[in-house]
Amino acid sequence: MKLQRKNRLRALSLGAVAVSGALALTACGSDDNGGGSGSSTSSASANASSIKCDDAKGQLLADGSSAQKNAIDAWVKAFSQACGVQINYKGSGSGAGVTAFTQGQVAFAGSDSALKPEEVTASKKVCSGGQGIDLPMVGGPIALGYNVPGVDNLVLDAPTIAKIFDSKITKWNDAAIKKLNPDAKLPDLKIQAFHRSDESGTTDNFTKYLIAATPDNWKYSGGKAWQAKGGQSAPQSAGVAQQVKQTSGAIGYFELSYVADGVKAVSIDTGASKPVAPSTESATADIAAAKVVGTGKDLALQLDYKTKAEGAYPMTLVTYEIVCDKGNKADTLPATKAFLRYIASEDGQKVLSTIDYAPVPDEIIAKVRTTIEGLS
Repeated sequence: MKLQRKNRLRALSLGAVAVSGALALTACGSDDNGGGSGSSTSSASANASSIKCDDAKGQLLADGSSAQKNAIDAWVKAFSQACGVQINYKGSGSGAGVTAFTQGQVAFAGSDSALKPEEVTASKKVCSGGQGIDLPMVGGPIALGYNVPGVDNLVLDAPTIAKIFDSKITKWNDAAIKKLNPDAKLPDLKIQAFHRSDESGTTDNFTKYLIAATPDNWKYSGGKAWQAKGGQSAPQSAGVAQQVKQTSGAIGYFELSYVADGVKAVSIDTGASKPVAPSTESATADIAAAKVVGTGKDLALQLDYKTKAEGAYPMTLVTYEIVCDKGNKADTLPATKAFLRYIASEDGQKVLSTIDYAPVPDEIIAKVRTTIEGLS
């Protein structure tokens, strides 16, 4: 049975990877690709036996974080196979998702940043008798993907990263990069730094890392909208990843699941004994130290961007599913609860590590499960 289950999870992983490829091919447009590419009956039914459909029916509209798009695609295949509920998750970006939620256009939203006070206030208009809350569901590293011919291993630290994305280091053979990579053959090549064009929780978390780790070199206030001058932009994580893949000398930030052929990931010198590469394990090591700072049923987390712990990758994010604690629409509540219950379950969380995401630590996900059961 264990072998059979392992094979099924591997099939699910392959299906999600195929979805990732489809996203990359259409990255110049929206991330709303339907998620059909590469699916199979075996992958969709990988966790079907553990899914409780209850009264779930109809369809759900959702939008938000493109960081979790590949995870959502994998989950939707399994859930829809088991329950017959159609879920349309656009993945237009965290900013678009929060706006759609506070305007009552979606059953739930995904965001890589917790709701701001003014967004909580706005949510009260659509959550009858309640408000929007943050449920941490997906963890993972923000990878710095690069495309530099002849350079297979690259180490950067926070000050150097900040200067690259603030257009203060403009060549790959700059002295600061050479110092961190004494054995690399760094070319005299212009750096093409790509950032998100849309409001993004990935941008918010990336800049929070720079603000925390190197405040002297990153003077911007941060947030979902990119603030630094210069560089080039692309929509959604898939769009940035595609631009890096096709541009010699490029570097950009996106989730590890978007690192594909032709793109390699930077290891970060955090001050630990060895540079840390982005991985499920290194992200989990950092997220495990997160603290719940939300109040009431809100489970917003505070991450440690300045970690120097051995093997802990500092540039991580947690994606929240945003839903009303009370006052969810009666026609979508059963399906919303059933889907959230599945993705927060042990089986749902196990899927994440097979597709380059990090499961939410046990202590935190236990609180998420309890909160989901109380949604009304």
